[in-house]
Amino acid sequence: MGQVIAFWVFAVAIVGAALGVVLLKNVFRAAILLITCFLGVAGIFILLSADFLAAMQILIYVGAIAILVILAIMLTRELSIGSLSNKFKIPAFIIAALFCAGIIWVVAKTNWQISATAPAATTTSGLANQLFSKDGYILPVEIIQQYYWPRFWAQSY
Repeated sequence: MGQVIAFWVFAVAIVGAALGVVLLKNVFRAAILLITCFLGVAGIFILLSADFLAAMQILIYVGAIAILVILAIMLTRELSIGSLSNKFKIPAFIIAALFCAGIIWVVAKTNWQISATAPAATTTSGLANQLFSKDGYILPVEIIQQYYWPRFWAQSY
């Protein structure tokens, strides 16, 4: 029951923050709400026991992209107020409504397969086992890195 309540809290926070990002005229506050939306998605990942994805969500989106957006806003003069006259507001709303209706239709018509067990790579340990085990993927990546990248850089310059 606690996970259901936490899911709905995160879902309402994500949708509210996303609406605030789109509807607010103050760009700085919209960027802060974007960070809130990213943190809510990380919370959903934690509820799904995908702790690696949650950590990457926080490090990459909250820690890098959102902070970069805020830095760009702070270094730009007189950008705190958005575009006052927007002649594409109604066409953009119609396109977004059609896109949303299409997504809802696809989700409603899809036959979702529900598995009783979680995939092995949803946790950090499962992902590490798939990357670093004997049959993992890290050896091909290292071979490509050692063999291909020096030749690529030698040909580039």
